[in-house]
Amino acid sequence: MLQKRVFSGIQPSGNLHIGNYIGAIKQWVAIQQDHDCFFCIVDLHAITVPQDPKILSEKIKELTALYIACGIDPKKSVIFVQSDNLDHPALAWILDCISSMGQLSRMTQYKTKSGKTKGQSSVGLFNYPVLMAADILLYQTDEVPVGEDQKQHVELARDLAEKFNSRFGEIFKVPEVKMFKIGARIMSLRDPSSKMSKSDKDAGGTIDLLDSAKDIVKKIKSATTDSGKEILFRPDKEAISNLLTIYSHFSGTEIKKLEQKYQGKDYKKFKEGLADVVTEGLEPIRKEYRRIRSDETYLSKVLKDGLRKAEEISGKTLEEVYKAVGLG
Repeated sequence: MLQKRVFSGIQPSGNLHIGNYIGAIKQWVAIQQDHDCFFCIVDLHAITVPQDPKILSEKIKELTALYIACGIDPKKSVIFVQSDNLDHPALAWILDCISSMGQLSRMTQYKTKSGKTKGQSSVGLFNYPVLMAADILLYQTDEVPVGEDQKQHVELARDLAEKFNSRFGEIFKVPEVKMFKIGARIMSLRDPSSKMSKSDKDAGGTIDLLDSAKDIVKKIKSATTDSGKEILFRPDKEAISNLLTIYSHFSGTEIKKLEQKYQGKDYKKFKEGLADVVTEGLEPIRKEYRRIRSDETYLSKVLKDGLRKAEEISGKTLEEVYKAVGLG
């Protein structure tokens, strides 16, 4: 029986944090056992907003090493850099030509991000969802694991696949959205009403995968809490609920059992326990990251091998697309 194919990726901008790990990478590690997985470093998406070229180049290597350090196995999954495969922008242009301005202008993320730039946002930011659709459709993807904030973009990919197939013949597989129910949305330690984000200007709101043990303890100690003293997972206690979610993922303990464990205890005691499990959980990742990142030859080979495997599939898809639309 053929394994279902999965495609997903993360931008090499900012610092990878526990929200990325719990909501995405940890889940990727699990599904690679019984899926055909393609995990991309989506650097073309990163430049839709200004980036420092030297930092971006370093972040691509850092993200590759972190993928592997977190448990993504290059022998089981395909890891590659988006910009290394020119099939991505090639297909994006063709999909641009069947996309409507109205549909793209309704994308929630575009409206949010462009609103912050007061009309100075790039055309690339506007077209971001079309490039994402190309990323997905190139590999005849069955499932796309994403958070709630990216669901609309996968739905666009589905729409474009159906539109193209209707007009030119059955070329693209129509992908399904794969939502992870538990822990897919880790919130800021400072503002539990906002998702933990790599772009957060308040460093205290995120726990980065490469943070030192000292920094982790400091951030958890200063994390926002709710009024009252009860350690319960409830809608009216969003700060403690967020911390309980993090605690559960790093300890492997159900939230109900954590509530029982800390019944009658104060926030200080709870945070001390949380800091211990997060520090302990991230130390193997940091250690493995340092080992992998120091081996440039190995990193280069992983990305070269991944690109070769990616191009074998994307090249066939693009060839069919060109033929269907009458190009070449």
